[in-house]
Amino acid sequence: MKNRVILLLKQYREIIAYLIFGVLTTLVNIVIYFLASDILSINYLISNLLAWFISVLFAYITNRAYVFESTSAHFIKEAIKFFGSRITTGIIDMILMWSLVSFTSINDVLIKIIVNVIVIVLNYIFSKLFVFKEG
Repeated sequence: MKNRVILLLKQYREIIAYLIFGVLTTLVNIVIYFLASDILSINYLISNLLAWFISVLFAYITNRAYVFESTSAHFIKEAIKFFGSRITTGIIDMILMWSLVSFTSINDVLIKIIVNVIVIVLNYIFSKLFVFKEG
């Protein structure tokens, strides 16, 4: 049983690491937003933008080092691709939220959960195939 668990952990290491650092990225986002908005009294939209930027930077660093284990010397190019892909999925998030909330009778919280799952999957796919691709 122990060997089976170890094999599964090795087989799904990348996905497990992605989920762990995704949770940490979310915590970074919330903490930065709280500090900027509530402690420093910065406008909530600016606080949200700051929290997004720092959390995406954190996600890039951790995804590069621990999830996809990139060794590319072109880290600036990778970072630009990473931020670009996150901007893209952010736009997709906004479009899906707007259209589904506006044109369906589905509860907005349920829509937010569904859209977040879609965005998380897209972020992983973009990172795997576009940003941190091997070779």
